[in-house]
Amino acid sequence: MAAIQRILVPVDGSVSSAKAAEEALFYADKCGAELHLLYVASEIQKDIPSSIIFDEISKNVPAGVIVQTHETAGNIADEILRTADDFAVSMIIMGSRGLGIFKGALIGSVSQQVVERSKVPVMIVKA
Repeated sequence: MAAIQRILVPVDGSVSSAKAAEEALFYADKCGAELHLLYVASEIQKDIPSSIIFDEISKNVPAGVIVQTHETAGNIADEILRTADDFAVSMIIMGSRGLGIFKGALIGSVSQQVVERSKVPVMIVKA
């Protein structure tokens, strides 16, 4: 297995994504990896500014961990996968459930799509 150099964490302000960010911070610190936080703007999350989410996560960044933030819009799974390719990440760490409108009906539909289509390992963190 190759060394973990860059970790992508999609964040949306949900409890699940906060747990994923926490886990990713741990791995980034232990592996000396860069952390890439990704916020995908969508109709569902339109009321949560990315800056609030990024600022909250930044409070817990261990010394020496480099964090880059990215914001985009579009299909959430597609944008996660595109960003993973663009930044040649080593792995994706994401929550099992986000802020979707159909929480009960489509639990983890984005995470399922990412797992199925990703070229790199994906860790799903349960809240």
